[in-house]
Amino acid sequence: MSSSLVFISGASSGIGLALAQGIPWTDARILNISRRKAQGCENFLADLADPDSWPEVAALMARKVSAFEGRRIVFAHSAGSLEPMGFAGEVEAASYARQVLLNAAAPQVLGDAFLRAVRDHPADCTLLMIGSGAAQSVYEGWSAYCGGKAAVDHWVRTVGIEQARRGGCRILSISPGIIATAMQEQIRATAAHDFPEVERFRQLHAEGELREPEDVARDLWAAVEGDLATGSVIDLRDA
Repeated sequence: MSSSLVFISGASSGIGLALAQGIPWTDARILNISRRKAQGCENFLADLADPDSWPEVAALMARKVSAFEGRRIVFAHSAGSLEPMGFAGEVEAASYARQVLLNAAAPQVLGDAFLRAVRDHPADCTLLMIGSGAAQSVYEGWSAYCGGKAAVDHWVRTVGIEQARRGGCRILSISPGIIATAMQEQIRATAAHDFPEVERFRQLHAEGELREPEDVARDLWAAVEGDLATGSVIDLRDA
């Protein structure tokens, strides 16, 4: 029997994949929630930008948690998107709406679902949101991403206090910094018309300033195993 149950959204690529591959608990049962399968995980295919998928994910969490008898349950929510990059009011409307749903609404709704699932479970429970410096910085062309990350950070602060008062699940938001993932490749390939700061990100890449995903994942799991208080919103670069 596994002692750890770990849900990861977006474990098929990027930091989600690195988190899945770098879990420090050797007997962990890992469930990927994503549009694509991830090796080494149990896979639940879902498009998290589609609200119709959210009740199905909630039901999955409730089912898996109720049958789990181990001592640790974690939900690491890493799914997110910068598509489409471009100014609000100029990009395709339906795509913009999907980005808002994925970056702002899905984390809160799925976080709520996780809290419901673990509410009466005796295991140590942690909800980790993968944050971003974009929650505090203004990046023209990233309005839905910046707005979504800011919303999730404040959700973590608020729900963290709620859980401290009545609940017991630890809620964290951790910004990992700039990572060498496909998202960064996408950023560097964007036209300055849609993302005026693109040259800065190209320069960071040229200067070797991007961190490797596996190194970041190791630091994220160390933070989860540490003593961060519930409701903490931190940046790994400041730790």
